[in-house]
Amino acid sequence: MGDWTGVLHLNAEDRKGKTVAKNVFFQGAFKVMRPIYHDNSGRACYYLLNPGGGYLDGDRYQMKISLAENAKLTLTTQGATKVYKTPKQFAYQESEIILQAGSYLEYFPDPLIAYQNAHFKQKNVIRMDPSASLLYSEIITPGWSPEGERFSYKTVQLQNEIYMDEELVAYDHLKLIPSTQKIGGLGFMEGFTHLGSMIIVDQQVSSSFLDHLYSKLDRETSDYKVGLSMLPVPGFTVRVFANSTQVIEQIFSEIHRSICHEWFQTKPYSLRKY
Repeated sequence: MGDWTGVLHLNAEDRKGKTVAKNVFFQGAFKVMRPIYHDNSGRACYYLLNPGGGYLDGDRYQMKISLAENAKLTLTTQGATKVYKTPKQFAYQESEIILQAGSYLEYFPDPLIAYQNAHFKQKNVIRMDPSASLLYSEIITPGWSPEGERFSYKTVQLQNEIYMDEELVAYDHLKLIPSTQKIGGLGFMEGFTHLGSMIIVDQQVSSSFLDHLYSKLDRETSDYKVGLSMLPVPGFTVRVFANSTQVIEQIFSEIHRSICHEWFQTKPYSLRKY
């Protein structure tokens, strides 16, 4: 395993309309539950586990997910990603995701909670066929400290790279450093405490579909701010500012519900554990 705290490799393939694991390997403080099939679509759902309960000083995690042609997978976590104080070395997680032709991946982890003096870096690299589909979301909370102070972590850095045919088609890099940035001000959190990001890549994305989503979201409310942007390839990104995880999850659920209904004529199932 080298110097990795936890390693997870999962290769899935389609077998007569049902997605099954071809190879599963995990070691150290990273595990995955047996797959769950919520409906008769054949899509498998895996829950990621961290037996240690959170990320500690110097922890390093590696995840590799590969979907063969027409495989369909939902990936989520058992609970929030908790990063405890890292006085010496930052905690790090990297993921490499390969999506072959016609494959479909939903990756919806629970929120990130960075504790006081935590330093966390994450990098996701997705290599996908143009006919594959990707739905990914992440939520950053204001963290936790004994005094109840918000944004008391050192650094939260999240990086996403999406490639098609070995060409970089989308790059998203978020770096929050509360000690040097006015996190609550303009250009950052805009007075809100929680930040949600969502990336959708699918051949069915169109400007008319984004207009449809805008019509479903209340943009006049003071409870949140939301923005949608088209990608250079068929796809779009979503940014949400809010003051609670639940508000962001409700918006993401509405978008997810519309995608399932409009594109696949299916109903989404709930992944949350509460």
